Amino acid sequence: MLIGILQTGQSPDVLRGDMGDYPDMFHTLLADQGLTFRTYHVEAMEFPEGVHDCDGWLITGSRHGAYEDHPFIAPLEAFIREAFAERVPLVGICFGHQIIAQALGGRVERHAAGWAVGPQDYEFGGEKLTLNAWHRDQVVQRPGCAEVAGTNEFCENAALVYGDRAFTVQAHPEFTGGFVRGLMQTRGKGLVPDPLMEAAEARLDEANSASVIARQIAEFFKQPRV
Repeated sequence: MLIGILQTGQSPDVLRGDMGDYPDMFHTLLADQGLTFRTYHVEAMEFPEGVHDCDGWLITGSRHGAYEDHPFIAPLEAFIREAFAERVPLVGICFGHQIIAQALGGRVERHAAGWAVGPQDYEFGGEKLTLNAWHRDQVVQRPGCAEVAGTNEFCENAALVYGDRAFTVQAHPEFTGGFVRGLMQTRGKGLVPDPLMEAAEARLDEANSASVIARQIAEFFKQPRV
């Protein structure tokens, strides 16, 4: 099954050589899941010719806000709406989670409660999953066609499912603890409050549930559809 990765951002230059860019991280996360990948750097206005060019689409994270005025935002939203209408499955992670919600009628805002950084605990259908996070924007109003699949006290709409058409997660299952540590050192200082970074640092070496989300993503893509 061919999955098109719609790349909406890049990892920091100083980390990319050793830890890879965002598409590389998804290749690693979803290795051995029976998926193949093709990347389109939509942040640089490299878009597929059509929504049926791949069997499904995965939208990455980004340092941009979904509500910001960047050239790629409007065409990406139009692509999302067309893929959704054509029942080509969509998966969104962090920014991808937010832009899918926004494109389909939800609302994304910079959250008044601030940042979530590093390992966070979420409830997914009664099961506790721990995933790395790096965000201060949130889906504050989900589209009417979306149901909550994962949540916690800080982020009500931490994962959303749109029937068999889209599955989105606010956290970053593709981020290792080492990469989050690198983000804290390169992007976090002076931006993320020190107590939050200290709390994240204390948990970064814990095991997390990325493999569970990887399996859910693969199962979502591969489920039978009419």
